[in-house]
Amino acid sequence: MPTTRREFLVASAAVASGLVSRAHADDPKTNVVVWDERQPAQKEAYKDFLGNAIADHLRTQPGMTVKSVALDDPNQGLGDDVLGPAQVLIWWGHVRQHEVKPEVGKAIVERIKAGTLSLIALHSAHWATPFMEAMNERARLDLQKTYAAAKRPPEIKEIAPPQRNTVPKFESRLTPYTEAHKFPDGTVKLDLHLPFCCFPAYRNDGKPSFIRTLKRDHPIAAGVPAAFEISREEMYCEPFHVPRADEVVFEERWETGEWFRSGMVWQIGKGRVFYFRPGHETYPTYTLEHPLRIVTNAVRWLATNPS
Repeated sequence: MPTTRREFLVASAAVASGLVSRAHADDPKTNVVVWDERQPAQKEAYKDFLGNAIADHLRTQPGMTVKSVALDDPNQGLGDDVLGPAQVLIWWGHVRQHEVKPEVGKAIVERIKAGTLSLIALHSAHWATPFMEAMNERARLDLQKTYAAAKRPPEIKEIAPPQRNTVPKFESRLTPYTEAHKFPDGTVKLDLHLPFCCFPAYRNDGKPSFIRTLKRDHPIAAGVPAAFEISREEMYCEPFHVPRADEVVFEERWETGEWFRSGMVWQIGKGRVFYFRPGHETYPTYTLEHPLRIVTNAVRWLATNPS
């Protein structure tokens, strides 16, 4: 399995042209789990649900073992028997994500921190329990790094954002952020306002979105053009209330002027999280060449050890 960026790009080019060597085919399998809420509305665009469309595509790729699970499966599809072997978890959810409890999301984040699992969150999975818990943990880690050299560690109080389905206003202060309280005895107390994991505007009118590849040499962008169009999609508009990403690979724009950081990567402990914005359930985004290539590239890269 490729371990450096150059090796990854060479391998991805071989896959794209169909020139996969026997040695690559004999590499250890990458274990992928695709988790899908499986909304009935998906049937407008997919014959057998969005998650299954992604899983079926990944099964055509060399070196992958793929399991497709759903919210209504035993243990919500997230039991140890499923997550234990998994190296990459792909998540699509929307209206029932609140049914996955915070403790489940925290357990997934512990796997990410340990480096045994990485997460790909798609579209409305910005409100997925594991994504929100991962962003909370990244906010904590960033704050710890800021005060790592402090002689007296500050006291930290966490302040949760409003519950899911509450959208921030454009003028809202961007989360996460920290308020510091400093006292005469040298004590410092911090209020950590956790990330909202949302954005102030969205519009589901099925108009085209235009994606720009900002980091063309990134493994996730291998074989992806500098710019491409998705003919029908939902619009999300910045600012996105999440911790500062380590890498922004893609940006999305609309003819009406809205834009969004549509492909972002965070390192969390020894593992990674990749958020990719497109994928509203009533449009066939994950039957298209470039979104499927991005997901495939992300799986391969996330399954490697962080450099």
